[in-house]
Amino acid sequence: MPSRARIMPEPPPTFAPAPAWLRRRAPPDIVAEAVFYAGAALAALHPIARDEHPLGSLWRRRLALSCAAALARQGGRTDDEAVLRDHWYLRRDGDDPGPGGRILAAWRKLGELASSDVEEWIFALATLGHPLNSLPDQIVELAGRHTQREHVMPVLAAAEIIAASRHLLPNEEAVPLWLADAVLAHQLRWPAPVPLIAAHLSCGALRKAPQHLEGETIFMSALCAAYTTAAVAAIDLYSDLARRATRLLAVAPKLRGKDADTMVAILMVEDAQSAGAGKTASDRSTRRLFERLVSLGVVRELTGRPTFRLYGL
Repeated sequence: MPSRARIMPEPPPTFAPAPAWLRRRAPPDIVAEAVFYAGAALAALHPIARDEHPLGSLWRRRLALSCAAALARQGGRTDDEAVLRDHWYLRRDGDDPGPGGRILAAWRKLGELASSDVEEWIFALATLGHPLNSLPDQIVELAGRHTQREHVMPVLAAAEIIAASRHLLPNEEAVPLWLADAVLAHQLRWPAPVPLIAAHLSCGALRKAPQHLEGETIFMSALCAAYTTAAVAAIDLYSDLARRATRLLAVAPKLRGKDADTMVAILMVEDAQSAGAGKTASDRSTRRLFERLVSLGVVRELTGRPTFRLYGL
């Protein structure tokens, strides 16, 4: 009897690490220097953000989880990444993931949008539980102008949308940061936004954003420093995921479970996966598959619990 055909993703591409000099320096005090460092960091990130290998979906979802956890902390919630992951992956179809899960939904959606479609951005915000249910016309118009303008400094475009959004919505944190990453991705011609800034811009810096409209440079410096840190962290995360994905693909042909190929493909794009029944395999068979992957050192159990486990790269 001939062996069944195996369907495996291609190994992910590798990219150069972030330059070491971007890691060693304290945040620059001069705005021109801060802009230079942010530009260098985003240039190093650019080939990863432009690549369309399936691993990019997992990468964006891990970054979305970081951004959502940071915003939850800033909002006084205790939801860390593990709790948010639980809310998202252990809910049943149709269940409300809760306030923290809704934040995560917004940032996951950000990484799935086309960076060129401002109408899709606004629709996404309106349908993801934004408390205002709509956005002021001025913000919608500014976002639209940024999708039409060419050769604008990407971080400057992000600063403008954050400053305008905070000026019109002084108590809103999520929307300005969400729009900033969307605008930045459009200016850099990335196929989809990369969730970056929410995990690295402090609340104090965000409160100073409206000063940017008055010509002050303190917020621009803080934003550039945050994008520098965020880009370097995102490059490091991709490198780690690419190594893990390559090891997984190396052992995948040895796996014999009925849903092995499907589970490998899911692990390449999703942050986590529970060990439930698959399309053709029982839940017991799936659990054994994940236990084998953990024993081989290519997959991690992400919860530390004996039950209701989640697995991922």
